[in-house]
Amino acid sequence: MTLFDEIRAAARDVAERARSVRIDDAGLRDLADRLAPELACSSSDDPAHMRLADDDTTLAYVLCVDAVNFGSGWFPVLRKPEGRSGYFTIATALRRHFESEGALDAPSLAHIECGDCTTLFGQDPTNRESEELMALFARSLRDLGRYILTHAGGSYEELIARAGGRAEALVGMLAEMPMYRDVARYEEIEVPLFKRAQITAADLALVFEGRGPGRFADIDDLTMFPDNLVPHVLRCEGALHYEPSLLAHIDAGELVGPGSREEVEIRAVGLHAVERMADHLRERGVPGASARHLDRVLWGRGQSPAIKGRKRHRTRSFFY
Repeated sequence: MTLFDEIRAAARDVAERARSVRIDDAGLRDLADRLAPELACSSSDDPAHMRLADDDTTLAYVLCVDAVNFGSGWFPVLRKPEGRSGYFTIATALRRHFESEGALDAPSLAHIECGDCTTLFGQDPTNRESEELMALFARSLRDLGRYILTHAGGSYEELIARAGGRAEALVGMLAEMPMYRDVARYEEIEVPLFKRAQITAADLALVFEGRGPGRFADIDDLTMFPDNLVPHVLRCEGALHYEPSLLAHIDAGELVGPGSREEVEIRAVGLHAVERMADHLRERGVPGASARHLDRVLWGRGQSPAIKGRKRHRTRSFFY
């Protein structure tokens, strides 16, 4: 089994045992059919999918932005420009830094501190909660810088070259860093999810259009990228149902504990639901019916005011 097979198998096992989250079969097929026409569209306003001045800067940016592509549990307390989400606040601030100051090199990352991140991402140093996230951002960026220095001679390009054109290899390498090692426990099951490591490969493939640093022979073996938004979209669109006490907890704005049964079910059952959607569309012969493409379309739907206006689960985790 590949790593991606293991992720799928574990998510399926969780879905079969889940008590708080279940798939609505009819709703899932209906949503898949409605999404089919959108799979061919590759346009995106995600900063991670837009080139910078040159390939080297673009590569460095994608690796750095995905090193801090987490913190949704803190996003409600972040300082954000009017109308901008937490992710777009972080990704845009980092992009502007790269555009004005150039790429952050590995030695710079290896020594970055919380205060540097507070300034870079435009946050309030007196806000204790947002400073917790800035400290985690600094830790993740330091880990990345030190990993590149130790294993790739300080070169972003060499890091990608070491993956040998295999997304599975890149995911495995990134997962050597603790903050990328997104593996949960559910009863006696080990549940690998690897949201940020997987989305790094997907973002590289999109921004480089499947060439150079974005060329991965197994790119369509990626699963969806289990966070708190895509399962929320699935629920809003009728493909997932949450049991009433979990829903009440989320609607009250209460945090869901990282690694809790409910949190693992939301992410794993959501992942399994997207796999079943992809299977349904492939049976229909729909082009582009892969989990990664469905994730992109579902995530895009999650930016709509109607869906953003409904509360999703929030977990303070460095995995998403």
